[in-house]
Amino acid sequence: MKTMLNIFFCMLLLVSCRNNNNAVQEATEKATYTNPLNVAFGDPYILKAADGKFYMYGTSGENGFKTYSSGDMISWKDEGRIYTGGHDSSWAVDAFWAPEVYERNGKYYLFFSANWKHNPTKELENFRIGVAVADKPTGPFKEMSDKPVFDPGYPIIDANVYFDDENGKCYLYYSRACYKHPVKSEVADWAKQEGFAKEIEESWIYGVELKPDFTGVTGQPVLLLSPPKSMSDKQAEWESRSVTAKEVNRRWTEGSFIFKEKDVYYMMYSANYFGGQYYAVGYATAKHPLGPFTKAENNPILQKNTAQGGDVTGTGHNMALRLSNGDMYTVYHGRTTKTGDERVVFIDKMRIDSSGRLIIDGPTTTPQPVPVVK
Repeated sequence: MKTMLNIFFCMLLLVSCRNNNNAVQEATEKATYTNPLNVAFGDPYILKAADGKFYMYGTSGENGFKTYSSGDMISWKDEGRIYTGGHDSSWAVDAFWAPEVYERNGKYYLFFSANWKHNPTKELENFRIGVAVADKPTGPFKEMSDKPVFDPGYPIIDANVYFDDENGKCYLYYSRACYKHPVKSEVADWAKQEGFAKEIEESWIYGVELKPDFTGVTGQPVLLLSPPKSMSDKQAEWESRSVTAKEVNRRWTEGSFIFKEKDVYYMMYSANYFGGQYYAVGYATAKHPLGPFTKAENNPILQKNTAQGGDVTGTGHNMALRLSNGDMYTVYHGRTTKTGDERVVFIDKMRIDSSGRLIIDGPTTTPQPVPVVK
């Protein structure tokens, strides 16, 4: 009789746990959040760490970086400063931008952009990419070297790292800054004819194999993406809006983020002026981490929505995050009428349809289902 009672109570407990789990899942599915989140970051990046929490890093105008933690990707706790640069032993002076943190073998590695103090020609933009390491996602992060990862001979920003499970290699992606990089194109000819600008500077995205210990690169960087030369190119209209609207005399290709789906490499990137309303996101695909990449027909996949009655502009510098249930989200910054010039964080659902097209359901400012993170 005692055995039968034990079995009965175990069955009741099992049913109760199952009902509780179902109730939690149903409550999560019914719960909503609304963009933008209460985090004022540019260039946001989210890491899901070994402790099960999410950590968000971004550009905040500080002399270094801070992070926020969350258990649900929606409510974020300020964890304070994680890295400080600009001191005597640092290679970096100022302009700390676009941090990304990767967990490898129990350590956390912070890749970031900053102005290099080694500047004999006194360049106004002397950006390079560095790495700092910590034992925890909240730091403190210490620079691995007293110099950047490498020096290509021109200013670079927006590091993104991809670890390829197939060949065991890792790759560093970055954007060559527009600074002192005038490029001949039909858009540049148009700007000169209009009397708007004598030249148009451009930023281009490169990729290069990264040494496993992050102390340098292997081989030469490969040019992967750049703005179209011809105004008849299907990508030229959206990638040139900051110029054709006479907002600024630069065309950017920056903020890259790469991931793999089946046998295709997807590289997401941002175009136009990060401080303006036309900042937008597109993507390109390839069969190899170093290309060649082909830009997608359905670009841009994320842009301002003011023409549709919304109040979001300046959407860009995104990253993609896949959850354990297979759902994909993109994390990016934007601006609203209420937030003004301050960049704030948005999180929206993204997906790949049956034809391989990447689609972002955003920007949204209406209630959205809370992500299922467990």
